[in-house]
Amino acid sequence: MRTAILSLASNLLLAVVKGVAGVLGNSFALIADAIESTTDVVSSALVLLGLKYSTKPPDENHPYGHGKIEPVVTFIVVGFLIVSATIIVIQAIHNIQEPHDVPKPFTLIVLGVIILVKELSYRYVRRKGQEVQSTSLQADAWHHRSDAITSFIAFCGISWALWMGPGYEYADDWAAIIAAGFIVFNAYLILRPALGEIMDEQFYDDMIQQIHEIASKVEGAIEIEKCFIRKSGMTYHADIHLVVNGDISVRTGHNIAHDLKDQIRAAMPEMVDVLVHVEPWEMG
Repeated sequence: MRTAILSLASNLLLAVVKGVAGVLGNSFALIADAIESTTDVVSSALVLLGLKYSTKPPDENHPYGHGKIEPVVTFIVVGFLIVSATIIVIQAIHNIQEPHDVPKPFTLIVLGVIILVKELSYRYVRRKGQEVQSTSLQADAWHHRSDAITSFIAFCGISWALWMGPGYEYADDWAAIIAAGFIVFNAYLILRPALGEIMDEQFYDDMIQQIHEIASKVEGAIEIEKCFIRKSGMTYHADIHLVVNGDISVRTGHNIAHDLKDQIRAAMPEMVDVLVHVEPWEMG
């Protein structure tokens, strides 16, 4: 939550700085960057709300918790990215068709500082997102990286326009269009894991392997026949088919299953629930 709040505050501050510098410095690439940062402010606010809602405990209507709100928030964030990229392209094309002045040199200093701040923000938010297994927080981190990239592209476009002089002022607008392309590409990178999460795609091989290793040390457990894992917010649920001796009592098989469940949850704190189905092993 603290990370999301810091992300929101930094995006708001930089959006204002970019917008003012873009207007005063006659740079549409910088104004486009400000537009992208403004959508970042909205998306960071959504991430903050999503994180707050996803951590609510399970209730009667949501027995698996509220974690699925995270990928939903991520979809909305992606939508804002695509909308901002579209606005940037439309305005850049309009600017190319209209004569305008070369951007002012001080905009390069502003962009240099912004690139550094955004890259550091990306690394910090991404690390926190990985620590708590939050897809929406990691999506917010990619917002910072896309912002750093668009700022770098704007830096290159303005530098080219200033270096070449009159007649090359449109380099600033072309830089904005290229930046919009990167924004759309980053939107895809954000969307892919969130879509996999909401569709319960199985890409948790490391966790499944760890469960197999835990089961191999549980007395009475013969093997894991099936193991499915699904993610809900920042937590996980496992469905396991455990093979035990078919000649033992139901109570004994039940106790083995509970032993396995307890050991998995002890070794993997992120695993909030483990459902174990007992299968009989037919000797001979």
